[in-house]
Amino acid sequence: MDLSVSFYLIAASAVLITGISKSGFGGGLGVMSVPLMSLYIAPQLAVAILMPVLLAMDLIIVWQYRLHWNRAIVGMLLPGAAVGLALGALSFQWMSADVIRCAVGLLAIFFVAQFVWVQYRERTPKHSGKKTVFALGALSGFASFVAHAGGPPVKGVLLRQGMEKSVFVGTNTMFFFAMNATKTVAYGAMGHFTRDSMNVSLILAPMLLVGIALGTVLHRFIEQSVFTRLVYGFLFLAGIKLLWDSVDTIWV
Repeated sequence: MDLSVSFYLIAASAVLITGISKSGFGGGLGVMSVPLMSLYIAPQLAVAILMPVLLAMDLIIVWQYRLHWNRAIVGMLLPGAAVGLALGALSFQWMSADVIRCAVGLLAIFFVAQFVWVQYRERTPKHSGKKTVFALGALSGFASFVAHAGGPPVKGVLLRQGMEKSVFVGTNTMFFFAMNATKTVAYGAMGHFTRDSMNVSLILAPMLLVGIALGTVLHRFIEQSVFTRLVYGFLFLAGIKLLWDSVDTIWV
């Protein structure tokens, strides 16, 4: 697979930020990985490359938090997530790369808008209704399948539960491990994994370990709010670029 140096630099940075986010800042910033990589390659290839890396990361964190997670909350989110994963699989099967790229761009802008809204609204309800939880779980499943970006839709649900820090991380990890394991099987059945994609995954994998190590150190020196706003700024720019390119192609 002939990929440019620019792609590898962007992809390595995306994986690095995901590792830093997971280990040092509570996760959630992996939403930028697929949008950035989609500037250079088809989204379907981007998610296939990232999947083995993310699953390996999940296995490490699952073992670390295996005794600290809330089974009831994971069970509450999974039904909606299953529907979202199914919708995501259908989108991947029938939509063109440009349409998927447009969807990823829209999700990127939506997640930035959601982040801004959460930052500036005055109050957050303590609990979400069953319909809201199902809808957010479904959106998380869809976004996770098409862009590995399922974190933001369910983050609010998890934060409203008032869980202790370790339980929060463990619950989040277990939920996404269940989704990522399902996605791995689905991607394999759909033929998205190839020898070339796995080779690229192996090249990028070390950056995840570097990111985990850096996140542990940076957690002590950089405020999460500063780091998060910077990354969401880049996500916004990537989303705009994806929409500009894909809409121009779709409508011409």
